[in-house]
Amino acid sequence: FDVRERLDRELLVNSYWQSNTMLSLKRASRYFPTIEKIFAEHGIPDDLKYLAVAESNLTNATSSSNAKGVWQFMKLAGKEYGMEINDEVDERYHLEKSTLGAARYLKYLHNRFGNWIDAAAAYNVGPTAYNRIKGKQGGNYFDLNLNSETARYVFRLVAIKEIMSKPNDFGFYLEPNQKYPPLDNYYKVTVSESVPSWSDFAAKHGISYRVLKIYNPWLRENKLTVINNTYQIKIPRI
Repeated sequence: FDVRERLDRELLVNSYWQSNTMLSLKRASRYFPTIEKIFAEHGIPDDLKYLAVAESNLTNATSSSNAKGVWQFMKLAGKEYGMEINDEVDERYHLEKSTLGAARYLKYLHNRFGNWIDAAAAYNVGPTAYNRIKGKQGGNYFDLNLNSETARYVFRLVAIKEIMSKPNDFGFYLEPNQKYPPLDNYYKVTVSESVPSWSDFAAKHGISYRVLKIYNPWLRENKLTVINNTYQIKIPRI
């Protein structure tokens, strides 16, 4: 009864939180293709793409603990999984690189805990804390007495998957033209020298600064200092 009621709660909360769920459904067509491709390449179950919905509602969010991006990486973890993070660049906001980091992190959690349910729970609460709780209490995820957020987390993933994979069953109806299109019509410009002004760079390529930042949200300032590095900047074909 406990497992059934915990899932029932998440189905109700996520199906009746209509604006939030509708926005996630709209955004999925923009972000899921990239996430699905990277997860498939690295052997991560497709269902775990719903982690990005649970973590950030598919936005470049910032949490109260200063975790950032679609996958909500903390600064140290982001750097550990290959992302550049400084005042001018924060690749936690780079969809491809942060998703690759999430895939590597999930694979590590799976190897450590032995199954994807525990890996998902540990993604939420952290592997050290989760391992300590399991060591004290024993049993599987469903038997553990966890903090409220982590106790709900796996059930929330299941509920999100059910609703987003069968939206009509839950009263959500979207026409194809209501979904947000992928931002995949672009070319890349290699930058190997410092950029004093992204506004000027954008104007040179016939786009606004706003559009440049939409396609490259990991650029955090209006300039870039380049030292022995190169960057690939997306320029939309408008």
